[in-house]
Amino acid sequence: MSSSPIHTITFGRVAPGLAVRDIQAAYTFYSEVLGFEKVFENGNPVGFMVLKKDAAEIHLSQNRGHVPTTVNVFHMFVDDVTTLYELCEKAGVRIVKSLKDKDYGQRAFVLADPDGNRIDVGERS
Repeated sequence: MSSSPIHTITFGRVAPGLAVRDIQAAYTFYSEVLGFEKVFENGNPVGFMVLKKDAAEIHLSQNRGHVPTTVNVFHMFVDDVTTLYELCEKAGVRIVKSLKDKDYGQRAFVLADPDGNRIDVGERS
C-alpha cells in the first residue's frame, strides 16, 4: 500500500444522483412510497431536489430525455426489507428482482422507480 496522502483523508456520506424525466412525479414516488422528505430544491421551475429519509439521501435532477440503464443505480440498506418489499408490491411498484435470501449474506430485491432507475434494496442477514 502506498503512503499517499489520500490514505489520511476520511470520506463521508455519498448521495446518489438520479436523472428523472419528471421531477415532481419522482418526488411523489419517493415521498409517498418510500417515505423520503424534500430537504432542498433549486431552480424555477425546479430542476434539482435533495430527498432524505433517516441516513439515506437521494439527489434528483430533471432530465426530460432520461433513458434508464439496465444496471442498478444504487444499493440501499434498510432494517426491514420484507416489510418494504410488501409495501412496494401493494403500491404497484415495478419489482425487477423478487425478494430472496442471497448467498452473500443479504435478503434483497430490486425495484424500479417510475423513470426506470433500478434500486437494489437489501438487509444484512
